[in-house]
Amino acid sequence: MSVTVEERKAANKALIDEVLKAYPEKMAKRRAKHLGTFEDGKPDCGVKSNIKSLPGVMTIRGCAYAGSKGVVWGPIKDMIHISHGPVGCGQYSWAARRNYYIGTTGIDTFVTMQFTSDFQEKDIVFGGDKKLDKIIDEIQELFPLNKGISIQSECPIGLIGDDIEAVSKKKSAQYEGHTILPVRCEGFRGVSQSLGHHLANDAIRDWIFDKADPDKRPEFVSTPYDVAIIGDYNIGGDAWSSRILLEEIGLRVIAQWSGDGSIAELENTPKAKLNLLHCYRSMNYISRHMEEKYCIPWAEYNFFGPSMIEKSLREIASHFDDTIKANADRVIAKYRPLVDAVNAKFRARLQDKTVMLFVGGLRPRHVIGAYEDLGMNVVGTGYEFGHNDDYQRTTHYVKDGTLIYDDVTGYEFERFVEQVQPDLVGSGIKEKYVFQKMGVPFRQMHSWDYSGPYHGYDGYAIFARDMDMAISSPVWGLAKAPWKKNP
Repeated sequence: MSVTVEERKAANKALIDEVLKAYPEKMAKRRAKHLGTFEDGKPDCGVKSNIKSLPGVMTIRGCAYAGSKGVVWGPIKDMIHISHGPVGCGQYSWAARRNYYIGTTGIDTFVTMQFTSDFQEKDIVFGGDKKLDKIIDEIQELFPLNKGISIQSECPIGLIGDDIEAVSKKKSAQYEGHTILPVRCEGFRGVSQSLGHHLANDAIRDWIFDKADPDKRPEFVSTPYDVAIIGDYNIGGDAWSSRILLEEIGLRVIAQWSGDGSIAELENTPKAKLNLLHCYRSMNYISRHMEEKYCIPWAEYNFFGPSMIEKSLREIASHFDDTIKANADRVIAKYRPLVDAVNAKFRARLQDKTVMLFVGGLRPRHVIGAYEDLGMNVVGTGYEFGHNDDYQRTTHYVKDGTLIYDDVTGYEFERFVEQVQPDLVGSGIKEKYVFQKMGVPFRQMHSWDYSGPYHGYDGYAIFARDMDMAISSPVWGLAKAPWKKNP
């Protein structure tokens, strides 16, 4: 039986009211601001965002260190990133998020290696500057092909006042021509990992762009078609899939970061004719800076699903001449048979299936088009650490009556899923096993559940297969004991 939009809105309001009853009055009043239903015509999704999580709730957010080291800096492959502080943060962020890269690990690439200053009690008491100085000397001796070092500060560094800036300047002078930079990304800063992105962007601005010697790379020859991919972390090879399409329409990718990125590409970026921004939340700061300082325009793009790919390719081509525009149309036509084949295989099986999303970065809105290309409906979505401008952008993707939840707590998300009963949940690793034990089909949408890529036309085929595999698996019928099932 079909449900009208007004009935859906009323049901969502009743559901939110029911969930809030479990909280003390003061907490319920605060959490109510983060839960709502999207209404057509509104400028945003009607929820508060980027506010500190409440003590006592199970938030799914990370910290500023996670945003800097785990997201922005960690995938820069030819740099060594020191987790400066106790071993725990570095251990937890070890091997990152399936940021694929080309290179020889331990020789000229270091993404999946972990370097830590391993603070002990005496370091907290006496400071870690001397230890950090020695660590950098050891790194230079053991890994001479590294192209740079970043110092990613953990919470104790800010609390005890270590001067990582002074150490960076001293060691940069000692190892002339070698980029050694500090990042003040102590985990307690900000309300989530989002500030870590901003701090990392500022470090790129201050220690890469502002210190780059324009004559350092005289071999770089500019072309009218130079672009940079910014904010694609190459999860499962996503950036490579995006790069294929950009090169097919005639553009030259002079930098992609951070996924499979290098410090040379960071230095090249201010020479681009257009910056292509994938993850708005993590990289809009540096994109705006380059627009203001270097007059480089930037454009957001979305390569999830054929509808958004087609729209994005034409938008990107509009910044260039008629040759690139014609190439974009040709590439879109080239891949149409592939799209038709994928839809013919999977759409009938996935038609009208419902999805609830809760992810970080851009995914709560960007992947909606790919689901809709398969005939599926996203009935609920929300961000772990989104800002109001993320929710403004989300209005272009969601339908009237969609359930919206910001920084949703573990309790809230479980109750929403229990009541809405979606055919699929797409969220993170912390939620994965909860919903699987509930017998709900689940895909881990932070790092593609060990699959991918999901970007581009080839990625759409993988995406469709994975969603069908999750929903159609017979295992969900075995999640409950036969005697516990409803008659």
